[in-house]
Amino acid sequence: MAFDIRAIAPDVCDQLSKTDDAGRRPRRIVEEEGGNPLRCCLRRSRPGEAVLLAAYAPLRRWALETGADPGAYEEVGPVFVHEEPCEGPQLETGPGYPAAMGGPRRVFRTYRADGSILNGHLVEAHRSEDPVAASTLLDVLLEDPETAVVHVRAVEFGCFLFEVRRSV
Repeated sequence: MAFDIRAIAPDVCDQLSKTDDAGRRPRRIVEEEGGNPLRCCLRRSRPGEAVLLAAYAPLRRWALETGADPGAYEEVGPVFVHEEPCEGPQLETGPGYPAAMGGPRRVFRTYRADGSILNGHLVEAHRSEDPVAASTLLDVLLEDPETAVVHVRAVEFGCFLFEVRRSV
């Protein structure tokens, strides 16, 4: 099944740079070591880069677009984005799972079109760090007609990494 990996859109990053989804100003950070996952371009930050740490509500944003009502499943959590507009995703592995977003453990959460959670799939490092294996799992999850969207999150911090939808 064909799917689209979706970073946080440039217009949303612009909004988050002023006021985040928790109603606060984002925190500006100049990366000392780098390595934080950037949700605007789906790569890791580099030493010396200026980034923003902002609260983001991915289901709320998706619901505004689709008319869903996530209710209690709506979450607000931390994300890193560039301080200035960037070039967006430049996925080195092609259109599939972005290798730079792999990590020790991930959870792939599936949601129904009404906004309710369908399932959560724990993805161990050997699979989350392998773009082919992770893409294969996403294909399987999107074959379920009840799955409207998949959110990929880091287990350790609970952070949203990116969204996956069927290609149209």
